[in-house]
Order: sequence, then structure tokens, then C-alpha cells
Amino acid sequence: MSFHGCILQILQEDGPTSGRALRRRLTILPLVATMLTARLFRPLSHLPGKTLSFYDREKGTRRMLLLYSAPPGPVSRRTYSDEVNPVGSKAVLVTGCDSGFGFSLAKHLHSKGFLVFAGCLMKDRGNDGVKELDSLKSDRLRTVQLNVCKSEEVDKVVEIVRSGLVDPEKGMWGLVNNAGISTFGEVEFTSMETYKEVAEVNLWGTVRMTKSFLPLIRRAKGRVVNISSMLGRMANPARSPYCITKFGVEAFSDCLRYEMYPLGVKVSVVEPGNFIAATSLYSPERIQAIANKMWDELPEVVRKDYGRKYFDEKIAKMETYCNSGSTDTSPVINAVTHALTSANPYTRYHPMDYYWWLRMQIMTHLPGAVSDRIYIH
Repeated sequence: MSFHGCILQILQEDGPTSGRALRRRLTILPLVATMLTARLFRPLSHLPGKTLSFYDREKGTRRMLLLYSAPPGPVSRRTYSDEVNPVGSKAVLVTGCDSGFGFSLAKHLHSKGFLVFAGCLMKDRGNDGVKELDSLKSDRLRTVQLNVCKSEEVDKVVEIVRSGLVDPEKGMWGLVNNAGISTFGEVEFTSMETYKEVAEVNLWGTVRMTKSFLPLIRRAKGRVVNISSMLGRMANPARSPYCITKFGVEAFSDCLRYEMYPLGVKVSVVEPGNFIAATSLYSPERIQAIANKMWDELPEVVRKDYGRKYFDEKIAKMETYCNSGSTDTSPVINAVTHALTSANPYTRYHPMDYYWWLRMQIMTHLPGAVSDRIYIH
């Protein structure tokens, strides 16, 4: 059976699902996944293209253009070898450098020769990550106090960066919007305050930083790199506060890319997979603290309807993720570096394991009935 035949057969089986129809679906779905994998991993030269014909009125000739899809595939082990712009004394601001990706990025970009402004939420409180960055005692790496939720701090950093540039009229080369927070909880377990708190950092913080620094970046015809997530492309149970914000970052980045293209500014999105173990995003203690506060604040009707047993089971499942995922952040660091240095940066980067990459392709390219059957039902 062909790939399209498999999909068609699944789609035609609407209405109440009989036992026989369900067995047919379950038999076909693995075949669909196998075919999808084979199609997505074919070399670019083997991908089916679409031939478009254009008529050039001035020359009176018809031109043929063969279009191919961009080569797919996860970049967790990808090496980048295309043309690279010289770093020179280009200035880059990275947010969220207290720990995790931002901390590693600041050190890596500094080693590449960039003038790095490392925005740190905890600089005023003597965070260990800030102390380590400051200990490098380099005139090309400067930590700055930065809470992306506070306009006054953002405005102050704009002036710090402007005064630190060799020629402010030539602008600043890059902005990496990395600062972010995460939480968990099913929709009925999550307070509106939590939704707003996560959005204020992940989404509105990204928008605020970008709007504030665009004048400098436009002058340099530079780069904006937004750190999203694989959960900015596919939803997940108990992660709606985070997914909402990352879906928003994806949309914002696309709109910005369209607007900045004619102005010479390039916008990229990096969508990391599961790096919980590498970034120490969650610990059993933090999960339990969040859970206790969540339960205490639940409306009585929700506590009664779900029960403590159900709630505790969900929290226990979340705790199993504490040490999950990759422990090596280099795929993310390399993706951001490529987005900042390549003459032709990618629109999206996917530093994630093959499982997550394939799951993302299935959830974003196949009908929802198919992906729901595989991953939800």
C-alpha cells in the first residue's frame, strides 16, 4: 500500500470505531510511521520536487523553476560548514545567562571573539553563574543586571550596550532571547497567575527585548535568535502554560522575520528538544514545592472531582522527568552560533533526539486523528 493510500484509508474510517476498524488502524499506523521516516530521511536530491513555470514578458520566454523542500532531519549531531561571516568585534546580547543555555552561550560566543553582553536576572544577588562569567575578567564579556519583565531594566541595558559599542551608529549585531521559565500542571490545576507569570517572561519578555533592541540591530543588519522549544510546535498534556508561550514565540518570530527581511535583519528560531537533565530545569524538591502550592490553591470543586490520588499520580509522573533528556547542550549552542555567524542562517533549528524530531514531524504534518491515535489515545 502506498503512503497516501495508508493515510486515505485511515481518514475514510470516520464515525463510531468498531473493533475491526480499530484493529485496522492500529495495523496501519506503524506502517505510516515507517513510511514517513523513510520519506523524511531521503537525500534532498531524491525528494519529489514541484516544477513551476514563469513567463518573462520582457524576454518573451518561459522559465522553469524546480522547487524542493528544505532538507529535514534533527540537528543534534549536525555540523555546519557553509559560509561564515567574520566575527570581528560584533556585539551580541544574550538573556538568561545565570545558568543553562544562556550561561554556556555567553562563554562560547566569547571564545569565538564576540563582544558579549550577558543578561543575568540574579546579578545583583551574586549568582554563582554570574561570578564565574565575571571571573573571566575579559573586556569582551560583560554581565548586566536584566529582568526581561521590567522595562526600566531593559531600557538601562539598551544604554549600557549602546555606550559599549565601538560605533553605536553601526548598531549591534545580535540578540539571543534565551531567558525563560517553565512549569507544569493540567489546565484545571493551573492558576491564572501562573499562566500570566510564564507568559510575562517567555513571550512578553521576548517581545519587549526585541522591540527595545531592534533599532540597534537594524543599523547593523544583524540577527535575532529566539529560543523556543519543540513544545512550541506540538502540545503536551500538563504543559499548557509553557506551550502557549512557546507557540507565541514561534508566531512572533515568523511575523518579525517577514517584516525584517527587506531591512536585512535575519530572524531564526531554535527549538530544543528535551534537555531537562542538562539544564537542571526540574528537581524533585522543586516539583514537590510547585505541587504543594498548586494543591493548596485549587478550588474545592476541582479537588473533590479529581481527588488527591489522581493529583499525586500526575506529580509522580512529572518527577520521573527530572533526569530525562540529553546532558549535552552543545547541539543548542552550535545552532545559535550558526544562526549568528552563517551568511545564510536557517529559519528554524531542531537540536533534539531523533525520537522527538520524528514525533514533531508526525504531529505537525499528519492529520490530528493520526497523531492523537499514536501519542494520546
